[in-house]
Amino acid sequence: MTPFRIDESFVRWAELLDLILVSFAYMEGRIDPPSSASRLTVESLAEKAKAEIAYAVENAGQLAGCIFLRPEADCLYVGKLAVLPSAQGKGIGRRLLEIAEETARELGLQALRLETRIELFGNHKTFAAWGFERTAEKSHPGFARVTFIEMRKALAG
Repeated sequence: MTPFRIDESFVRWAELLDLILVSFAYMEGRIDPPSSASRLTVESLAEKAKAEIAYAVENAGQLAGCIFLRPEADCLYVGKLAVLPSAQGKGIGRRLLEIAEETARELGLQALRLETRIELFGNHKTFAAWGFERTAEKSHPGFARVTFIEMRKALAG
């Protein structure tokens, strides 16, 4: 398992997009509104990587996981954390979150923040096991009900 930063030399955009789409496919029909991952294109993904801090993990020559990070005023936002279903349970997600923690510390930020859909109870449990605490319930525009939760992880100095 080899993590690396996605930078201007990265060329495997189609493979990265496929990784995200395959990793998020289980959400189809379970969450409303649909995941923003379904609207990603190779071009928009490349732009996202330029605007944010992105890492990927390679396993046996194949992209197996990724994470996108965006600095905010008081925390580092964790987005598009994806691990291929065939590679789950091997520590890839945990390693990517360790990279997020390292990045936050380098930027002088004291917490990680993420959002996960209200329907994805397994994600809530996994993130809680990784030290995240539920901090808010929110709704997407146009929805009267809660559609996602915010979770934060405070980082020790």
